[in-house]
Amino acid sequence: QVQLVESGGGLVQAGGSLILSCAASGRAFSTNAMGWFRQAPGKEREFVAAINWSGSNTYYGDSVKGRFTISRDNAKNTRYLQMNSLKPEDTALYYCASGGAPGFPPNGYAYWGQGTQVTVSS
Repeated sequence: QVQLVESGGGLVQAGGSLILSCAASGRAFSTNAMGWFRQAPGKEREFVAAINWSGSNTYYGDSVKGRFTISRDNAKNTRYLQMNSLKPEDTALYYCASGGAPGFPPNGYAYWGQGTQVTVSS
């Protein structure tokens, strides 16, 4: 079993930056892709970004492309989401997911965190 804990969320003004972290514990999973997703109130969960096991390949949702950067440090079992030029529409609960299905970007993930709230004020 893998446990994922997100951190780094908070309140930020539009145009600001945040770095989210996702710490993993339990069974080693560094060979799987991982991803970040978000869900705003009343909206469906939205894909944000994915990264393959080595960090050499990344994939982003259209709404965050050019503003967000996903990365991972397998030695620390931690994944990151650098968020720049934040907009009010980025406000959501952000989840990390791990244990990505084969293929990239994965079409499913085995493990999910509880989420960290990001609120962007205008």
